[in-house]
Amino acid sequence: MTKAQAGILASLPEQGRYVFFTLSEAAAQVQVALKALQGSVDSNKVVVGLGQQVLQALDKRIAPMHEFPPLKGPEFEAPSTPKALCLWLRGNQRGELIEQTAKLAAMLAPAFTLNQVVDAFVHQRSNNGHGRDLTGYEDGTENPQDADAVTAGIATGQGVGVDGSSFWVLQQWQHNYAVFNHMTVQEQDHAMGRRRSDNEELDDAPESAHVKRTAQESFEPEAFLVRRSMPWWSVSPQGVDRSGLMFSAFGCSFDAFEAQMRRMLGMDDGISDALFRYSKPLSGSYFWCPPVAQGKLDLTALGL
Repeated sequence: MTKAQAGILASLPEQGRYVFFTLSEAAAQVQVALKALQGSVDSNKVVVGLGQQVLQALDKRIAPMHEFPPLKGPEFEAPSTPKALCLWLRGNQRGELIEQTAKLAAMLAPAFTLNQVVDAFVHQRSNNGHGRDLTGYEDGTENPQDADAVTAGIATGQGVGVDGSSFWVLQQWQHNYAVFNHMTVQEQDHAMGRRRSDNEELDDAPESAHVKRTAQESFEPEAFLVRRSMPWWSVSPQGVDRSGLMFSAFGCSFDAFEAQMRRMLGMDDGISDALFRYSKPLSGSYFWCPPVAQGKLDLTALGL
């Protein structure tokens, strides 16, 4: 049985909400806030991720943990947007998540200040449990399952308080539908490397195809991640809505993600991922998700 927060390995919820916080007070107040959080969250309904800023405020170090590095390829880049804390709220009704957000923000003040909220959802969930990106392509097809998911997504052999934890990467990607819709169906499929109609991988897809750029078994060592991405949508009062995919992945370290991101950007061979033709990352943040012990967040690695 893994000590991981339950929501990490669980199937996607119908509704999700990513609630980001900045750090606003001294370490003493951070400790109080984290202790309150520790005793009040159900890890199936709320996945907790702590940023490097929190570890630094507490003068603690978790070996694989660091800030998201700014990465730049020949044509595109992946921005670094550090945050102190992220709570992934998971549920079936958006109203519940809105109410929960207010309660958690009040509980974490004054140490943490709510900085950003991204609402997400499952789109066209299929019988296999996978949802689709808003471009219509299935997401998570190559996700490791069961024991393989634990191996890929959960830390082991790193000591008490760290074993059972996970290292979480979040990137908010915004799609340009005007560009995407101007592409032919074949161009869209070749950009992804799969047919949207039946999700079959294309043998004749170009080397820039997203599936080829991120084929997890093609790296040395293999770069498997547990993906839990969800589409997001932001309503604009001016009628110009924004939307895309909140890329969310958990690993036993950040090595697998960084290997994939470098290849997507063409940092190794100069070939950029075709996904960049119609989508771009707006953010990039790393978080450490503490393990669970006796039904509560295990914060012993932080001295709490």
